[in-house]
Amino acid sequence: MSFITQSRSLTPTQKLQRAHVELMGHKDTMEYAAVFMVGKYTVSDKVPTARTNGIDCEYGNAFIKDMVDSDLRGLIMHENLHKTFQHMFLWQHLYQEDGKTANMACDYVINIIIDDLNKATNGFVTLPKGGLLDRKYAGMDSQTVYNLLRQDKEDGDGDGGDGDSLDDHDWESGKDMSQEEIEQVTKDINQAIRQGQLMASKLGGNQSRALGSLIEPKVDWREQLRDFVSSTAVGKDISTWQRVNRRWLQHDVYMPSTVTETIGRIVVAPDMSGSTEPYVSKFLSEVQGICLNVKPEKVDLIYWDTEVSRHEVYTQEKLGTLASSTKPAGGGGTAVRCVSTYLKDNQIKPECVVIMTDGYLYGDWGTWSAPVLWVIVGGNKVVPPVGSAIYLD
Repeated sequence: MSFITQSRSLTPTQKLQRAHVELMGHKDTMEYAAVFMVGKYTVSDKVPTARTNGIDCEYGNAFIKDMVDSDLRGLIMHENLHKTFQHMFLWQHLYQEDGKTANMACDYVINIIIDDLNKATNGFVTLPKGGLLDRKYAGMDSQTVYNLLRQDKEDGDGDGGDGDSLDDHDWESGKDMSQEEIEQVTKDINQAIRQGQLMASKLGGNQSRALGSLIEPKVDWREQLRDFVSSTAVGKDISTWQRVNRRWLQHDVYMPSTVTETIGRIVVAPDMSGSTEPYVSKFLSEVQGICLNVKPEKVDLIYWDTEVSRHEVYTQEKLGTLASSTKPAGGGGTAVRCVSTYLKDNQIKPECVVIMTDGYLYGDWGTWSAPVLWVIVGGNKVVPPVGSAIYLD
């Protein structure tokens, strides 16, 4: 009996099981073996193609029934790369703003990896027909691709890209997870990556630089920024039965989730001198994501150089548009005292202030009546005399 005949005689579930085993045994994909084991994978008649919530994967019965083996391996890689890069959690704010474009951006990023695997494995792993692929996005993260697709849409060059996503993305499950649950999934995924790479090194498998970079020991400026903003939360954590703690459901126990009450007003102030321009979009996208999680009552977005050049105000219901609708203004020198003076003159009393700057300031560092965090870009490691600092190279 031929290999093809054997494959066609298997049920969709058996095909899926065998494909996982084959991927775990191949030198170019075995480093993902432990990631495959995070959560569960099932076959369902209710799923038209495939989908993941960032933990579990479901595959459509009819979709994979007659799928060739190499495409099925590619589909499995596609779902597990969503898990690996934690798309359903990390890019929630993109989905809230434009779900279709967020789906496409995530797919473009991971399908390039599958295309690379296709070439490295001589067709052992292939991207199923309909998968979005454009090599111009190579080396980019989902946020960058998303911004480019949105720009194309605004310029009238398309609807944010051509085609549709290969699979369904279960963003809603990620939206309902608590920060504690997300942190636990992150730990599980990172541990799985380490285990997979260790196994690959022992068995002579190949290790990708992209996967290794996900678990490099480093202090992430995004996490530091998130911690700073969250630490200003008003009040104490409270329990709510409106959202059940999902971690206890597997034991048939219903427990309340812990939530943090909203924080007050915050000020976000990007320095608009020329050297900071490459960092503004990345900084504001991260600020928007954090604000959608902690839900400040109001965000004052203040652009400045030697004076305040633009002041935008975002209430809670408009936070999801902050990164896309803002209109940066300014340029030239860097005198941050103008921001602290502006706050005082306009009686703006924030819970905290976040300032992005290159750190090459004219004069002093200002006088502040609220906790201030400096996000210093461009490689300058200056230590501010007031507040705390993180560094974005």
